Amino acid sequence: MGLPVDRITINGGKPLRGRIELKGAKNLVTKAMVAAILGDTPSVLKDVPNISDVQIVRGLLEVHGVTVTEGIEPGELVLDPSAVETAHMADIDAHAGSSRIPILFCGPLLHRLGEAFIPDLGGCRIGDRPIDFHLEVLRNFGAIVEKLPSGIRMSAPTGLHGAKVSLPYPSVGATEQVLLTAVLADGITELSNAAIEPEIMDLINILQKMGAIITVDTDRVIRIEGVDKLDGYTHRALFDRNEAASWAAAALATEGDIFVGGARQAEMLTFLNVFRKVGGDFEIEDDGIRFFHPGGELKPVIIETDVHPGFMTDWQQPLVVALTKAKGVSIVHETVYEQRFGFVDALVEMGASIEVHKECLGGRPCRFGQRNFKHSAVISGPSQLHGADIEVPDLRGGFSHLIAALTAEGRSTVSNVGIIARGYENFITKLELLGADFALEG
Repeated sequence: MGLPVDRITINGGKPLRGRIELKGAKNLVTKAMVAAILGDTPSVLKDVPNISDVQIVRGLLEVHGVTVTEGIEPGELVLDPSAVETAHMADIDAHAGSSRIPILFCGPLLHRLGEAFIPDLGGCRIGDRPIDFHLEVLRNFGAIVEKLPSGIRMSAPTGLHGAKVSLPYPSVGATEQVLLTAVLADGITELSNAAIEPEIMDLINILQKMGAIITVDTDRVIRIEGVDKLDGYTHRALFDRNEAASWAAAALATEGDIFVGGARQAEMLTFLNVFRKVGGDFEIEDDGIRFFHPGGELKPVIIETDVHPGFMTDWQQPLVVALTKAKGVSIVHETVYEQRFGFVDALVEMGASIEVHKECLGGRPCRFGQRNFKHSAVISGPSQLHGADIEVPDLRGGFSHLIAALTAEGRSTVSNVGIIARGYENFITKLELLGADFALEG
């Protein structure tokens, strides 16, 4: 957001030191914005980051007749859904870009309008994110789904009703779809094997504020009793733990010291344990967490990504850069997205010793083990990275490339950095605050 160019040149080898502040989590605020459609009165969402994904959702809301205005405090949005209307497919497509958010509009729009349209969906190319399961869930609620050459049309001529849904995998997106659809559906919905990430729980908090009745059991079962109406909400979004982990990895990789304002211990418990095992250190304060390299050698670790409360997939990419500095062999087994190691090619070009394998290494067998996907990485270190020309492939991989360039000896040019602005607010300004040596190009 606000990037004058899409390429930066970085002179690496300088520790990052200083303080940066977080706003709300990308993976929560965009869904909270969609939830506003369900209310009969305006909603107020606070701590909204100025990132391109938020602007995409804002545009999608506005083409559907939702009025979105700036609130009293910085990062506050007021969302008024009183004039919701059907949008043209071309308008949706123009605003959606590469975002997969439109699929989550379907349940709320079916409730409000009785119909919904979505174009073909994009997103980061990190693995299979099929929408077929979303469509099947909507069918279970009573939606009629028509696949058209330009996209998908859905209708609910007799309304939506509660359903019994069992997820084959605790997908965050599918859980969000069920929640946003079930709260106004007639009857009770039971969702088994649900995702329970902090962002999911915060979305449930928002829906409960609006008048929803939602029960979360300890066995990943969520029960939603449909209600007749919902009101708007006022809510301060959960902090972005994925951005916090990214800056923590940057502190470790550059031998720096970064205070991440707004970060909280509870939501980062698993990350903090691994960070300490690698050799990093941290201090928990009331207003954030200080992440720093205490000196000495970094240690190799074995990591297996998993759904919450496991080690999050969005944490592994930035941390892999720091693991190139560890003495010994680290293993990262990716079990959430099957194609999330494409970013390591650039690291290898910069001098890292990383091999990617099809086998499930370092942990239990996962659902990708027999599907010919390269989903395990072996990182041997320590390696001294050197400058290179890099093109950002996706959001988290792109931030990892930034960290690599900041760590490397010499000069690197990182292009396509606009992708990073999808999920990292004002990251250029934050690099300045932390003392990075870089210049915008173009």
